[in-house]
Amino acid sequence: MEQRYEGNPRAEIRLDGRRVTRGDVTHDWGLRLQWEVRRNGQVIATPNARLDSSYQHPDTVPGRYEIVLQMWKYIDYRKRPDGEFIASRFIDISNKVSYTI
Repeated sequence: MEQRYEGNPRAEIRLDGRRVTRGDVTHDWGLRLQWEVRRNGQVIATPNARLDSSYQHPDTVPGRYEIVLQMWKYIDYRKRPDGEFIASRFIDISNKVSYTI
């Protein structure tokens, strides 16, 4: 059975202080949905975004934080020797928001 992707998923996110909230996801493929949180360009967290439509990262370490909503795009099972997928990956499906502490 082949996975078929109808349209590209998209959602708008907005920032209120340090809390980020997502709208509905259009063309939702039903795969893992996550927030990607970066501090000073480094990924520091990838919490699940499927259950809750908002998230506030608890970290208060000074720096520039950037958050984007991502969805898993499955292509195939091929993996590198270290277990990482070769073609399948998370893709950004929203605008990015940022704040500074």
